[in-house]
Amino acid sequence: MLPVTVVDHVGNEVTIAAVDRIIPLDGTVAEVVFALGLGANVVATDLSATYPPEADALPEIGYQRSLTAESIASFAPTVLLATEIAGPEGALDDLRRLGYPLVIVPNESSPEGPAAKIRAVAAALGVPERGEVLAVELETSIAANRVESADDPPIVISLYLRGESTQFVLGEASATHWLIEAAGGIDAADLLGIGEGAPVNAEAILAIGPDIILVPDAGLDSVGGIEGLMDVGGLGQTPAGQNLAVISRDDQLLLGNGPRTGALLAELRTAFEELTAP
Repeated sequence: MLPVTVVDHVGNEVTIAAVDRIIPLDGTVAEVVFALGLGANVVATDLSATYPPEADALPEIGYQRSLTAESIASFAPTVLLATEIAGPEGALDDLRRLGYPLVIVPNESSPEGPAAKIRAVAAALGVPERGEVLAVELETSIAANRVESADDPPIVISLYLRGESTQFVLGEASATHWLIEAAGGIDAADLLGIGEGAPVNAEAILAIGPDIILVPDAGLDSVGGIEGLMDVGGLGQTPAGQNLAVISRDDQLLLGNGPRTGALLAELRTAFEELTAP
């Protein structure tokens, strides 16, 4: 029911009077809006919105880390939904000064994170009951597919790649860290002591010998597919490389902690088991 007033993730009190012109400034947040049945009210998205296809087809206002108030204001939004990734801060301040309700929702990388995001988006859009149903379904799915303990857990290295110029091992703060553990693996970041992420280091990677490589689709494509991936950081010489044990998934699905996370966890659990079976 509208209007609604919420205290957002960064402590701002925001009043939303209408949700007929929604702009999610994050791909996964857009996915949540569509999952809540309000996709028809979305007038634009940022470049990271690739799912569902209806969101991908909408006009784009740029990338969430490099927004401009002018491009967003041109769509006359009635509510803006973002995570703390959105910026620069000056553009967000300009939007607030112009009177556009801007709600920052949580984006925690944890088993609890996806449901918290759903509940926050639903509350801001005046549909908390729908949000609760969706959040509970997701929590149930995550709990059902989570591996409590594994006899011989595989070492999984999670990578973020953009060609030769950007090649990182994702760390303990990443969206994939808890997914790897919940699916029954050991995150290579733990063995390498990586928190936020670190450049690929061939010597360090060879020393831990990962069993599985986890990489977003766009990153895999950017290095020329699996063949090119084997040339990154000596991966071709690791158990994962020698067995071509590579898992790739859509970027938004793998890194977004969104409504499909339960299904993703089930896929990863099965893939870990199959790739490490005797």
